[in-house]
Amino acid sequence: MLVLLLALVVLVVVLAVGLAYLDARRDSERVAAERVVAVAVSVAQTPSVLIALQTEDPAADLQPYAEDVRRSTGLDFVVVMAPDRTRFSHPTPELLGKPFIGTIQPALDGATFTEIYTGTLGRSVRAVTPVQDGAGDVVGLVSAGITLEAVGTDVRRALPGLLLAAAGLFALAVIGAVLVVRRLRRATHGLGPEELGRMYSYYDAVLHSVREGLVLLDRFGRIQLANDEARRLLDLPAEVAGVDVRAAGLPDMLADLLATGRDATDEIHLTADRVVVVSSAPARADGKVLGRVVTLRDHTEVQELAGELNTARGLAEALRSQAHEAANRLHAVVSLIELGRPDDAVELATEEMRVAQRLTDQLLVAVDEPVIAALLLGKSAVAGERGIELVVTEDTEVGADALVSSGVASRDLVTLLGNLLDNAIDAAAETPPPREVEVTVRTIDAALLIRVADTGPGLDAEAARLAFRRGWSSKPTDTERLHGRGLGLALVGQTVERLGGSIEVTRDVGAVFTVLIPLRRSVRPGSPPPTGGHAEYASGIAADVPAGSVPAGEVPAAVSAART
Repeated sequence: MLVLLLALVVLVVVLAVGLAYLDARRDSERVAAERVVAVAVSVAQTPSVLIALQTEDPAADLQPYAEDVRRSTGLDFVVVMAPDRTRFSHPTPELLGKPFIGTIQPALDGATFTEIYTGTLGRSVRAVTPVQDGAGDVVGLVSAGITLEAVGTDVRRALPGLLLAAAGLFALAVIGAVLVVRRLRRATHGLGPEELGRMYSYYDAVLHSVREGLVLLDRFGRIQLANDEARRLLDLPAEVAGVDVRAAGLPDMLADLLATGRDATDEIHLTADRVVVVSSAPARADGKVLGRVVTLRDHTEVQELAGELNTARGLAEALRSQAHEAANRLHAVVSLIELGRPDDAVELATEEMRVAQRLTDQLLVAVDEPVIAALLLGKSAVAGERGIELVVTEDTEVGADALVSSGVASRDLVTLLGNLLDNAIDAAAETPPPREVEVTVRTIDAALLIRVADTGPGLDAEAARLAFRRGWSSKPTDTERLHGRGLGLALVGQTVERLGGSIEVTRDVGAVFTVLIPLRRSVRPGSPPPTGGHAEYASGIAADVPAGSVPAGEVPAAVSAART
């Protein structure tokens, strides 16, 4: 690069010197033309020249006079001639009386002109002007000139100064080129253009193919780079470079994390439809902090599987406990038979079966959706294990066809109902008996209603407002789950938001969570979507839900403050 820059500098300097020389040459020729015109006109207007031209031997007087003028003005020749070109003066005496070589016609017509012409003294810049008598007749001509060689000599005298200036310019250009190259080497860490191009190709390929999201921020919190996976996870536009993180449309908590520059390791954050694991660390080079490196991993499916696994684990624990209790009851039944009390043995053996069978029969009749039925049965067992009664209200009724045609996925039902029930069971377990959780799941006209109430301590207005923010929890930190603290209700809020529903948190004995999800099957083809939230459902739901299930006025006409 340095050699290329120096070659370019040499080329520019040579061209500059050449152009300056040509310009100086043109200026010298112009000045020479002005000089010879001035001398020729001055000689032609001298009275003694007019008088000498009218004598019998004009050369006797004009030759010495013209030579004096030539020497005093520094010209190469001053020639006075007759209109027929006969010379009366010339630097070479042998040429006196000989014809003048060159153009004279414009001067014979009374005009003064200049030309570059090759005469007896070589190529010269010359001027020719007429000598006129009192009547205006041309009685003679005067030609004054300077050879181009003499003009070139004047230019060559100025050439050393021009070359000296060019040498100074070249030296400055060399110093500048060296400084520029050194600056470039520092900026590129000594890498050349080929190395930089190869590195860019590799890094660009890695950024596009890596499965983790990568976001690079500068020291001012502006996004400088986001790879394909990061734009997918955060729903960022294609052109995001230079955008402030707070103006990129990110969720508030994630935007706060990135804007404040706080270090983070595997923090769970929620976007509009995803669960992402975020890590943030400073980016350093040569001991300086250049910005931050943020990595993101899609945790949505893992979180859903974790919720299902927790449900299955709880059901397994409940079944293990029930197996243990069944063994105890079996021993008691055998003992009663041995004691001759068979009626008491039958009563003891069938009592628990009647309670369980009653819930199973109710769910089989009222709930066609197997996911909801299995989830309610499993949570009932989990609640019973913790000394909590799970009550499924009599008006619970969900048709599988309605849910299938509505587009509500089974995993969304597991997220909504499972997390609400887990939250209610945990809340009810904190209070003294009797502990109860009441659940209602039904479709009403164009909406799916999920209502979960508990006998726990409930939530005040501020807690209800914060309940669906990620990280908020009423549980002590030692009960933090592996997949993140305060995530269950946040997932509920995210799912409701994605499905276009609404949430309301009220208080009866404990907390009451009411969720409304619109069912798309109710919208006729070509009709516009409902406006104003779920105001269309409010009156119908309040009127249709039986007393004791959802009190009138508890279902919001629009998304309440708890909506995320």
